[in-house]
Amino acid sequence: MNDLTGKVAVVTGGARDIGRAISLKLAKEGAKVVVNYFDNEDDAKETIRQIKALNGEAIYVYGDATNLDDINNLVDKTKEVFGDKVDILINVAGGLFARKTITEVDVDFYNLIMDVNFKSCVFVTQAFVPLMGEGGAIVNFASQAGRDGGGPGAFLYAASKGAVSTFTRGLAKELGPKGIRVNALNPGMIATKFHDDFTKDQVRVNVANATPLRREGRAEEVADLVAYLASDASSFLTGNNVDINGGLAFS
Repeated sequence: MNDLTGKVAVVTGGARDIGRAISLKLAKEGAKVVVNYFDNEDDAKETIRQIKALNGEAIYVYGDATNLDDINNLVDKTKEVFGDKVDILINVAGGLFARKTITEVDVDFYNLIMDVNFKSCVFVTQAFVPLMGEGGAIVNFASQAGRDGGGPGAFLYAASKGAVSTFTRGLAKELGPKGIRVNALNPGMIATKFHDDFTKDQVRVNVANATPLRREGRAEEVADLVAYLASDASSFLTGNNVDINGGLAFS
C-alpha cells in the first residue's frame, strides 16, 4: 500500500528514535533515504547499517537544520548521490532542551527553541521544494503540545509546534497547485529518549493510564503513519495535522 520504490526521501533528525524508525520504514518501502543528523555520528552510522541490512539504499549527512550553509550542503549531498529530484521530505528535527517557566526564559533560550523546532522546518523545506514536483510529499512534525499547550515548562515548545501546524496548513495551499502535499503529525506520548530526558516516570505512567489504549506509543507506529502520508495511498490528503496519541486527545 505504501510502495515508495525508487523515490528519494530526506529525513532531518533521521538518525535516532522516531527519526530512525522513519528512515528504516521508508527504506523498507523502497525509498532511497538521506539521513540527516546533528549531534551523534554513531547513531547515524547505526541507522545506515540497519537500512543496508534490509538491502536498502541510504546515506547520512551531518548538518544543523537551523544553519543555512548546512542546509545547502544537505541539498548538495542529496543531489550528488541521488540526483536532482526529491520526492519526500520529513522534517523531524526538533527538541525541548529544558522545561522553563515564563519568568525563566531568556532570549537565547527562546531563539534555540524557535530555531530548532520552527526555523529548521521552514528553511529546510524552502531548500528542497525546488527539487520536488508532482506527487511530492512533505511531512512535518508538530505535536500534541501544539494543540493543548504542553506540560509544565513547555509553553514555548508548544508555541513552536503550533507554528509548525499553521505553517503546514498555509504551505499546503501554496504547494497544492504544484502537486506537492504537505501534512503534519501531532504525536502524543511516544516512548523515546525525548521523554526519558524530560518527563518524569510517574507522569508517563499517569499519561499512559489516562490514554484509552493504556500505553505509550511506539516510534515504529509513528513511522507507519509517516510512510502512509508520504505515499500515493494518501494522495488526496494535504493540510492535515494528524493526531497519533492512542486516543488521549481527539481533533
